[in-house]
Amino acid sequence: MNTSPPDETIKPILRSFDHVLTQLASASSAGKATYQGRMLDTVKRLLKHPGGLAALETRVEALEQAGIFAGTDWAVPSSLVPGMVGNTLKSTELRTVALECVNLLRFLSVVRGVHSQPRLPVEHARHFLTQVLALNLDRILGAHHEAARVSAGELDAAVDRLLKHILDKVGTEGILGQLVDEVWRIMRQRPIQVDHVKSMILQIAIAMNGDGQSFRASDTRLGADRLISALFGPTDLCREDPGLAVYRDRLNAADTGSLQAEATGMARAMHDTGLVSDYHADFLRFVMETGQGHLLADALGLSSTGLDALRCYQALVQQLIDVAVRPGTAQAVLGIALMLERGILYSPPIGPSLWRLLGAKLTPDCEAGLIAAFGTDPTPHQRLVAGVMMLLGQPLGIGQGNNPTCQSARALSMWALNDPDYLLWQLAQATSNDRIIMHFEGQPLDSGTLPAGLALHTPLDADPVSAVLVPHLDRIYAEMGRRVLGRGEDPHRWINPELHGWWVGREFHIAVDVMTGKLHAYDQFIRDFHIAYHPLHNGNEPVIHPQPAGIAVTDSQGTFVGWHAISIIRVALDQSGMMRVYFFNPNNDSGQDWGHGIVVSTHGNGERLGEASLPFAQFTSRLYIFHDDGLETAMAVPVDDAEVAVIREMAHKSWACNRL
Repeated sequence: MNTSPPDETIKPILRSFDHVLTQLASASSAGKATYQGRMLDTVKRLLKHPGGLAALETRVEALEQAGIFAGTDWAVPSSLVPGMVGNTLKSTELRTVALECVNLLRFLSVVRGVHSQPRLPVEHARHFLTQVLALNLDRILGAHHEAARVSAGELDAAVDRLLKHILDKVGTEGILGQLVDEVWRIMRQRPIQVDHVKSMILQIAIAMNGDGQSFRASDTRLGADRLISALFGPTDLCREDPGLAVYRDRLNAADTGSLQAEATGMARAMHDTGLVSDYHADFLRFVMETGQGHLLADALGLSSTGLDALRCYQALVQQLIDVAVRPGTAQAVLGIALMLERGILYSPPIGPSLWRLLGAKLTPDCEAGLIAAFGTDPTPHQRLVAGVMMLLGQPLGIGQGNNPTCQSARALSMWALNDPDYLLWQLAQATSNDRIIMHFEGQPLDSGTLPAGLALHTPLDADPVSAVLVPHLDRIYAEMGRRVLGRGEDPHRWINPELHGWWVGREFHIAVDVMTGKLHAYDQFIRDFHIAYHPLHNGNEPVIHPQPAGIAVTDSQGTFVGWHAISIIRVALDQSGMMRVYFFNPNNDSGQDWGHGIVVSTHGNGERLGEASLPFAQFTSRLYIFHDDGLETAMAVPVDDAEVAVIREMAHKSWACNRL
């Protein structure tokens, strides 16, 4: 970056900048927005000047103190998501691009020790910038595709300079390795939505094929190669990513042994990474079209359980593959394989329900919503069937994207896990009638006649089933909330059992007084949770059905962020003998740092696909709502006062510090 004294051409811009900065700093809260816009217009001019980046970097702290982020999504830096920065920097709204640039310089100033943020530790700022750099390697390496160059925006060159400047300051060491580790960490959770992961892997491939030797760290090569090959060349006949047309020619010419190797190789790559190549989808279609169904079980990687289900329901599975599996919906292959492994087809209503789905004609509104989210190819019906396969195979892989709809995502996960018949019925209502009907305290609620809830539009960053059902579920959830207003207690006491299912425990426990927000009978709350869920205190009774619960989410500093809906899946000892709560968090990424040493684990501690976990005491310290079935526990073991005190102290130091 140019650090020489500013030339004469930048001085007028700096004078204008400092003048507007003074106005912004002295503006009232109501008047900030006006001066923020003027300030960002000046920032744009400064960014475009060859020496402007250096000048802007020295003014970042003053900009923040003046209120450049006040009232915006950037106001709380610890809540920002690295994965969203790339799209923001490509926005056609140049003020938004300018604000993101200022934000990145803010994070850089924290990393360099120039500027301190009480709620933005240096290690968090460094991790954030490393992720941003890793996700935007194409810009750093100059690997823009032709369309990007043709449509380059006014600030694109400035943004590229900024990213390279950040790279110079943060360093290249570990960026590729961190990105590879991040992809593996996410994929161990087996999410349904993997487009962002595929983008990361593409960045890895670009970096490893580029000239930057710093991206070729030997300790990451093996993990990176496994990810890249899983997507772009999982088997011998497509190793060099020849394209689907060439691959199909090779399949047509292959002998029996080669096809068998393709089947097992595809399955191995899929189950190893959780990613499905378009070549895998094309291979399955080739197998079905050429009457070689004997290769299907190997291509899906089935155990004896899945193989038995396939043999019993082969016609149905073949039709599901014909409709749902194609390039563009390749992840449905994993969904079908895991659905067969679950054995849910043996439940009498599931087969007929899936045949009904296969023959369904979607309403125009339903089709329009799916097209808005996913486009026209594959067709909305094909996309939806693929989405159902993924959800039934990966019930804990569903997420809410960036939408405030954790209740709805949790409900879909619970139904897919515990009552897939009910899930398919709700979907049939929505696709046939553009409404779903549920009952609350004996009264029908028709989503087609209810006002919008928190999801004002079709979610565009969700899976196909969510795109169809979440708007309906969200309206019903909001209506349930309206009907219990004024009861003086937390509405989830009544909503959770009615929304999620009969298996939700009717005994309701809450850690705070609803009217005051203060802790209420907290020690008893802790004891009740142990008696209800801890195997050493409840006579070793397991969790029979997934149960809704509410947690007080805290950031990496232990500061309260908000309330969040999760599901308790099971409680068990891990391999080290630690009692852990295994739960589902519907936020697309369960691995989080909740502060004070409480870091949510997603693998390595006995977690099954999609589960998160914490030691029992740590989980309890962030819990504020739970249900239990109210059954008497004959062998209840009292909870030691010391154990209660440890949990109470963890809560008092974090989310409950202002609720004593």
